[in-house]
Amino acid sequence: MSGKNLPSQARVVIVGGGVMGVGLAYHLAHEGWGDDTVLLEKAELTSGSTWHAAGQITHSTSSFGLGKCVDYNIGLYSGALEAETGQPVTWHGCGSFRLAYTEDEMDWLRHTLSVGHSLGFNIELVGPEKVAELHPFYNLDGVLGALYTPDDGHVDPTNVTMAMATGARQKGVRIFRNCRVTNITQAANGEWRVETEQGTITCEHVVNAGGTYARQMGEWSGLQLPMTSMTHHFFVTEPVPEFQNLDKELPVIRDDRKVSGYIRMEQNRGLIGIYEKENPNSVWHDHCPWEYENWLFDADYDRVMPWLEESLNRMPIFAELGIQRDVHGAISHPPDGNPLIGPAPGVRNYWCCCGTQIGIGWGPGLTRELARWMVHGAADISMREYDPRRFGNYATKDWQVIKAEEDYCLRHEIPFPHFNRLAGRPVKPSPLHDLLNSKGAVHEEVYGFERPRWFARHGVAQRDHYSFRRTPADDMVAAEVKAVRERVGIMDVTAFTKVEVSGPDAYALLDRLTANRMPQKTGSITLTHMLNRRGRIELETTIVRMAEDRFYLVCAAFFEQRLLDHLTQQRADEDVQITALSADWSALSLNGPRSRDVLSRCTGADLSNAGLRWLSAQQITVAGHPVWAFRMSYAGELGWELHMPNAACLDVYTALWAAGEPYGIADYGSFAMNVMRMEKGFKGAGELTNEVTLAEADVLRFARTDKDYLGKDKTLNTDLPWICANLEIDPDGEIDGHGGEAVLLDGRVIGSTASVVYGHTVGKILAFAYIKPEAATPGTALQVVIHGTPRAARVLSEPAYDPDSKLPRTDTVLETA
Repeated sequence: MSGKNLPSQARVVIVGGGVMGVGLAYHLAHEGWGDDTVLLEKAELTSGSTWHAAGQITHSTSSFGLGKCVDYNIGLYSGALEAETGQPVTWHGCGSFRLAYTEDEMDWLRHTLSVGHSLGFNIELVGPEKVAELHPFYNLDGVLGALYTPDDGHVDPTNVTMAMATGARQKGVRIFRNCRVTNITQAANGEWRVETEQGTITCEHVVNAGGTYARQMGEWSGLQLPMTSMTHHFFVTEPVPEFQNLDKELPVIRDDRKVSGYIRMEQNRGLIGIYEKENPNSVWHDHCPWEYENWLFDADYDRVMPWLEESLNRMPIFAELGIQRDVHGAISHPPDGNPLIGPAPGVRNYWCCCGTQIGIGWGPGLTRELARWMVHGAADISMREYDPRRFGNYATKDWQVIKAEEDYCLRHEIPFPHFNRLAGRPVKPSPLHDLLNSKGAVHEEVYGFERPRWFARHGVAQRDHYSFRRTPADDMVAAEVKAVRERVGIMDVTAFTKVEVSGPDAYALLDRLTANRMPQKTGSITLTHMLNRRGRIELETTIVRMAEDRFYLVCAAFFEQRLLDHLTQQRADEDVQITALSADWSALSLNGPRSRDVLSRCTGADLSNAGLRWLSAQQITVAGHPVWAFRMSYAGELGWELHMPNAACLDVYTALWAAGEPYGIADYGSFAMNVMRMEKGFKGAGELTNEVTLAEADVLRFARTDKDYLGKDKTLNTDLPWICANLEIDPDGEIDGHGGEAVLLDGRVIGSTASVVYGHTVGKILAFAYIKPEAATPGTALQVVIHGTPRAARVLSEPAYDPDSKLPRTDTVLETA
């Protein structure tokens, strides 16, 4: 269609006609919104980044959620889409290998194999001889093994997009080409006005699927959508004589170490794709020219030459051939490499479907989830890694470029557990950052904040130690856990989200958004969950009643914008003020059997159970500063969280440390905190996701039946597809697991792990796993596949540590100073 027939209104307007925008239109149509969805493309479909994609897709992923998307995509490409639409997609189901040259790479493949088993993939870890059998032309010198995924392949990007466009049109979607959007603004009534060169459309939902234009499009609406365009090369050789008489296509080779990319057949030619690991090239920092359709850059051979030369060494049959075609195009890279899929921050019904560096490999599955989110209120996989609200206003343009260039260089590096991206740091250091750094802290970044992971001691290097096995850092974490369990530990938890909700209707608003009973008295504390209309978990939060009409909410750092948006957008006509305090307030966690002794040396407040009971809050004075003391503990020990303005934090920490030295006080970080919460059986963000209801997460004890709240009718479900169980797994050497591993009952896959740690206090591997309800009975013997090897496991009936939760409530006699 041309722009001259634009409607004046629609339910949804999608801006951008690449694989992401068209994929969303296709899936919205399948969710029932086809007749009221419009897609606008400024030129021809696929004329941005989609057309120059290499079009490959693999089951080789360690991400459980992304694995679900990839499997769906391959099914779509390999037959379902063409059968539905009658449009060819040109699927090449040649399979693929991912090679390993080191034991670290082999461990990565073993972990990926375990995740693949949990998803039911056709996946196998093989030796070099299998690679040689199916790909006799590859130089396998130094190769230890490979992950073989025979159902993988590649597809024509344009054909796929056009086929999805056909499918969308068949279900009522209207697609307008050669119709450039010039502005997107929100009216006072909340509707969106999409201005184009051919007229204006008013809509309820607008979707930014602008590809390399997405960031500047966001600026029209006052939005900061962090992504940067990076250029990527692939090269097509002259015809390869050895390919002429092959009876089937060779598998794709992914060679992360030597080639930093991929090599495959392109009909009877060779195709070499490279992500150079130094001197990456970012473009269009401020503005991608609107007239750049089907745009390519001149090849920069100097930049990629080391890897290009090695690719010829790995494929000697290419060595004497010329390069017949070079493709050097721009692709969007967000700061952490994951696309922006979901609501834009701070506004209603503006959706992001952009920032996707691997559109063909990831796009249809992710756009299916976005369509479900838009139509039904929640996606069916965890969207935490993709939610655009995971970034805050710290993500400036300069920072975006730094992080995108870092991400590009990491594209073919080993994705170690807890990989710490260091470029552009620190962003938001806490008042204690420099002090803790001088004491050996290894920091991580969460929502821009610097948070200590663990502390280097006794000659252990103060840096991240990467492996899929235990490292020297694990010994440091074990010591921190021991200190908290036996003495007293202190942690900088300033990164927590801190939001105040106040006003005459604050209670009413929070009461209808939370499943648990609201705190009734001033100074009382409640742990509760906020749900969406599908009854799925939006987030877990602690609510402290600081006054009759004032409440203080604390939750995980990366949920700050999600919490603010949920409160704001669910507010009706209530008279409330919602104030973000995270940037202005700090927090410390003091835990352990001697924590009362330490805190009592710094305050005159009565810290006994009578004076400051369990799950209560009180303003006390510490080191001359007013501080809110919350009697609670994520570690499962006697403990407090202390919240205060930033200006007080260093003084309070210094006073607590001095008071704690006689008791052996120790700093601890997020790694030890995670171990202790798992030992206590506390579910965290890895378990409490938008995929699950309260019943499925097995946290219905935090839900009241005598009150109404958003999502109640859906979350009290009894027909459970899975349930979150607490598992104990036998340890075996130095490999503990990392999440996503297959869980077996009598050799049959019945679920997968969500979080896995080694419990230093109990001497067992502990895990939360989503498994079939019939397997979740306490005492049931299971197996968990860790690095490809089944380990004995059993379902626990209670937490592994202090199952009666007596320790946090203890009322020991205070020692005198």
